[in-house]
Amino acid sequence: MRTWTPPALPELPGTGAAPRLFNTASGRMEHPPIADERATLYVCGITPYDATHLGHAATYLAFDTLLRAWRDAGIATVYAQNITDVDDPLLERAAATGVDWRSLADQQIALFRSDMHRLGMLPPDRFVAVTERIDPIAGAVARLREAGLAYAVPTAGAEGDDLYFDTRGAERDTQWRLGDVAPYDRELMQTLSAERGGDPEREGKRHPLDPLLWRAARPGEPSWASPVGEGRPGWHIECSVIATDALGPAFTVQGGGGDLVFPHHEYTAAHATALTGMPLAHAYCHVGLISYQGHKMSKSLGNLVLVSKLLDGSHAGLNKAADPSAIRLGILAHHYRSEWEWFDGDLEVATRRLDAWRAGIRRSTAQPASATAVLQQLRQSLANDLDTPVMVATLDAALDQGVDDPELIRDAVDALLGVKL
Repeated sequence: MRTWTPPALPELPGTGAAPRLFNTASGRMEHPPIADERATLYVCGITPYDATHLGHAATYLAFDTLLRAWRDAGIATVYAQNITDVDDPLLERAAATGVDWRSLADQQIALFRSDMHRLGMLPPDRFVAVTERIDPIAGAVARLREAGLAYAVPTAGAEGDDLYFDTRGAERDTQWRLGDVAPYDRELMQTLSAERGGDPEREGKRHPLDPLLWRAARPGEPSWASPVGEGRPGWHIECSVIATDALGPAFTVQGGGGDLVFPHHEYTAAHATALTGMPLAHAYCHVGLISYQGHKMSKSLGNLVLVSKLLDGSHAGLNKAADPSAIRLGILAHHYRSEWEWFDGDLEVATRRLDAWRAGIRRSTAQPASATAVLQQLRQSLANDLDTPVMVATLDAALDQGVDDPELIRDAVDALLGVKL
């Protein structure tokens, strides 16, 4: 799938350090192992409807920052991202609006590309739609069935049986164990499964948390012929196959929003381990969820702040288009792992900060701050679990004082934070 044109990154003197990251799976700060000076990153992509809201932007900005940190440390990167362009929520939205699901997906993917380009995000090297990988995904389900790790559940009204992953069988036959990624108790897992696309109450399943691998064809739904019958893939197996095909097993970081820890990343790892005999990733990094109008931003509630509306000035209360760098600053002022609330006034605060930085870069003073020292401080903060709030505070102080090498700071802010001064 086509991505978008990458931004040019200025070259900086010297190199930073590879960042320590908080690994959800271990609950510790770690340096994920990087083989042959190459870091590999997989970030779960959008289901293409209601794109691109600010929660999406915060997630992709966090991993954009990680890519910038690795590259500044002299580490080559390979970045993969999927698009879940066939899934129940997309089909439901298409039916509710009377739009063909393919047309809706295409429109929203185009909008997502535009938003990411305008925000200056580094594009993935591998940008893969689920519908481009149906055959390999179905083949993976067939292999799991042959290994005794998939079983059929009779399905009324379908052209065959649904196939489910056998959690207990995987714990018996592979090195994966339930909870390897998600540090939750079973009661919470069951609650989250019900809230996030699972069906723990479905009759015929061997274990309430067993996830769907293959959905047998239903009338009026898209489906594909496959070795496991006519149908379409479940959610987690899609990412297992796309990620390992793009990056190989045991890649450096699996990333996404905090709502993906369970069940999505847990079972993506389970499927991948069962298929390859190796862990999916060395580290699992997650971005905190954003609230708006007093509630977590969500498609179901409709309390979304859309990037496109900020950029064209049509978000409620705006009287002009937002500067993409101001949107980035509004997000970067918060640590990527924190949960926080976006207020409409936040964009004005970020715009004032951006204006102050642009004025400060031109400020001439008798005792300017050392740009070299500022760059070192920025790199130290970036290496400490992408601590962008400290980076922002460092730049507030330095640009209020003035710096002795404005071009170096301009390049550093662009290269490390993607903010244009």
